[in-house]
Amino acid sequence: MADLAYAFSKRHLLGIEGLNRLDIEDLLNLGDRYVELNRRRVKRADILAGRTLLNLFFDNSTRTQSSFEIAGRRLGADVVTMQVATSSVKKGETLVDTAITLNAMKPDLLVIRHASSGAVKLLSRKVDCGVINAGDGSHEHPTQALLDALTIRRRLGDIGGLRVAICGDVLHSRVARSNVALLNILGAEVRLIAPRTLTPPGAAGWGASLFTDMRKGLEGCDVVMMLRLQQERMDGAYLPSAREFFHFYGLDDEKLACAKPGALIMHPGPMNRGVEIESGVADHKDRSLITEQVEMGVAIRMAVLERLAAAAPVTEPAP
Repeated sequence: MADLAYAFSKRHLLGIEGLNRLDIEDLLNLGDRYVELNRRRVKRADILAGRTLLNLFFDNSTRTQSSFEIAGRRLGADVVTMQVATSSVKKGETLVDTAITLNAMKPDLLVIRHASSGAVKLLSRKVDCGVINAGDGSHEHPTQALLDALTIRRRLGDIGGLRVAICGDVLHSRVARSNVALLNILGAEVRLIAPRTLTPPGAAGWGASLFTDMRKGLEGCDVVMMLRLQQERMDGAYLPSAREFFHFYGLDDEKLACAKPGALIMHPGPMNRGVEIESGVADHKDRSLITEQVEMGVAIRMAVLERLAAAAPVTEPAP
């Protein structure tokens, strides 16, 4: 495992792609330290004092946006969250012009969520600060995958050799893409379980086994990670009804029994209870990690902010 002095050199976090095992383990190790800090009465580490963190959310978010705000403030940063609904973007300003305008304000770190895949990478080319992808379209959500890995590691130890099932709306899920990439790097066996209509065309090349039968897909799994059914991204007949989806792909006690005894349950939220997951399963006091995922989100985002701030080039004014 990487030690805490590991020289993390990435300027941006645009996706899991581009990270190596040492990068990931370094962020998980630092995230572990921040879990302990966040459980203290005084939750402050002024590592980013004097730095400015700008949150730019073009796409709706509650957990991720709040998590980054808390993470930035606990590190001592000046945190500004831009209300895109009332911004110049709504008045017709282009994404590139928005980036140029924001760059002129000299932020140190920029967290971006956008509905279009690739938008965050485009913005990263137009600014001088570190950029963190908080979710771009159906492409990637790297901090979600990192927090999921931290959650699993703290409960089960080494992720290598674990069998992890990712189930549901894989087609529209940036969470699935980032998790498959990260879990493969850490040596887990990954299974994707979804109806054919919600399986991406290129999923066979992701490095995961594909299943359309949920019971078969769950056999021997240590972790069952459910995905939100993203109906707001669906513009066609992907499934007959939410009731039928739950019948075949919703996680209930009967389907969970196909997994390994004691298998852990995860969900990135927000949950559609009775559609992707039964309430009794979601709230299982010993096996559900859903609340822990939220807690790990703050810690891992603190780790990402610290590492990217440290990796930023230092520019001094000319004499």
